[in-house]
Amino acid sequence: MPEPCPICDDSGLRLIDRPDGNRVAVECVCRAARRTQRTIDQARIPQRYAHCSLDEYVTNFAGANRSLGSAHMMAKKFVQSYPFETNGNGLLLTGSIGVGKTHLAVGILQALIADRGAKGLFFDYRDLLKQVQNSYNRSVNATELEVLKPVFDAEVLVLDELGASKPTDWVWDTVAHILNTRYNDRRTTIITTNYPNLAPAAGELSGPRAAVREETLGDRIGERMRSRLQEMCVVVEMNGQDFRQHVKRASFA
Repeated sequence: MPEPCPICDDSGLRLIDRPDGNRVAVECVCRAARRTQRTIDQARIPQRYAHCSLDEYVTNFAGANRSLGSAHMMAKKFVQSYPFETNGNGLLLTGSIGVGKTHLAVGILQALIADRGAKGLFFDYRDLLKQVQNSYNRSVNATELEVLKPVFDAEVLVLDELGASKPTDWVWDTVAHILNTRYNDRRTTIITTNYPNLAPAAGELSGPRAAVREETLGDRIGERMRSRLQEMCVVVEMNGQDFRQHVKRASFA
């Protein structure tokens, strides 16, 4: 069992002396810390990213792109400005695989909870779509609305890997439903995507040209929703090499 709080002996309250000579009971830091931890636990952050914080975000490794430092500064400024100066706007973190988009998004979410008293929710884009699809199964005791309601209502939503699922009309409609609802309610959405923040290429490409053309965010979620994101999120571009490949390769050491 953890040691009891040395300040309040786990009562959650501590006594302080006021300037007028009276002693009053105020909330102990341990109670605030427990409340923050409960809120973080309720945010559904995967265990893989539970350690991710803004303080732990590394930007000074060998060969690091300058855009990572700029993104880190933007993240800290966003937390400091929340909620009044951000005015319901969020962030769209774009960049190639392994530049730390998810780490930064989770770090922002954890900082908003700990420092600004926010409540939030983390969802992998693919997992969310699978849960919505699974709700159509008659053997599942959950409706589409029950799956999506926490996503609609979250004060801060981190939507990771936007565009990762194969685009279909149903996917586009579901993305539009989520983003439009949060846009209309002015709720903060932090999004990561591996796809460049560009419109689809004009006209249909086929043959060798289609094979070599890099897909864009417009290709994956539709240009109408990509356009909507420009209004509801500040775009933060993150460039560089895959951190996992070059710095943090798996080992038994």
